[in-house]
Amino acid sequence: MTLDAALKPHDRLAAALSDDLAQVTQTLHDYMQSDYAPRIPQVSAHLIDAGGKRLRPMLTVAAARLCGYTGPHHIHLAATVEFIHTATLLHDDVVDESKQRRGRPTANLLWDNMSSVLVGDYLFSRAFQLMTVTGSMPILAALADASATIAEGEVLQLTTARDLGATADTYIRVARGKTAALFSAATKVGAMLADVSAAQVQAMHDYGDALGIAFQIADDLLDYTGTDAIGKNRGDDLREGKLTLPVIYALAQADADERIFWERTIGKGDVGDDDLAEALRIMTRHGALAETAAEARRWSARAKAALQALPDQPLRDMLADLADFVVERLS
Repeated sequence: MTLDAALKPHDRLAAALSDDLAQVTQTLHDYMQSDYAPRIPQVSAHLIDAGGKRLRPMLTVAAARLCGYTGPHHIHLAATVEFIHTATLLHDDVVDESKQRRGRPTANLLWDNMSSVLVGDYLFSRAFQLMTVTGSMPILAALADASATIAEGEVLQLTTARDLGATADTYIRVARGKTAALFSAATKVGAMLADVSAAQVQAMHDYGDALGIAFQIADDLLDYTGTDAIGKNRGDDLREGKLTLPVIYALAQADADERIFWERTIGKGDVGDDDLAEALRIMTRHGALAETAAEARRWSARAKAALQALPDQPLRDMLADLADFVVERLS
């Protein structure tokens, strides 16, 4: 096996796109500066430089290159996507009262909630400045729509938290809003830059959408089955009362005693030290964990199928491998 073959798919993508991604990083640093408010680059750098995979901007660059784009604007759009993502993370950590992100204390913990919210607002504004550089109204519209959909998904998740009547369909709407909307916008605008056919733009959108949903389902499953090494505290979703897919599947088959357990923990927020282990026992009993993993794999397969409309070249293979990797984490 060659060294490249031994690397994870996102590492292979990063290596193949290293020159472009270095320019994205420089653009991020240039645009997160402020002449008047030094806290802005301090808070921004805490998250942007925390060692994340930069998956979303990588998708924009990969989509543009896969579709044959040779201009400079994929750099601006990739930075736009990363700023939108970082802004939502800053806001999310305030809403969720999180204490850890990417293995480090959250910005709201190190500074305060006000700084996190306001710096997030600043990064959103910088994102919109960057996306206008292309001069393309359709691209601007696609990213603006994605920003609105992300906020809508977050509000939907907030209003369905602790609602034991939430369905799997509602969960997918939340996942599509809070996660997949930015994945699909990232891949779509990369293809739009290349001025390819409408069918190929749609294929790149569909790939990002399915990849994002698979990614979110896998993340939510790992919240129960993973370890704290994944960069957040295991069991956070249970403590925060989030109706994620493993709980929804377990609730659908719950007996009377199990229903009481879910009403106390998810419904009322009364979570004790032993409740994560009990939640896992109930989920395992009803096959909820296995069914959640299977659903993630179904979305991964949709992502790979969408790629068939794109040029047959190494970048396409890497994107297909990435879709596999998202769910291989569950093995």
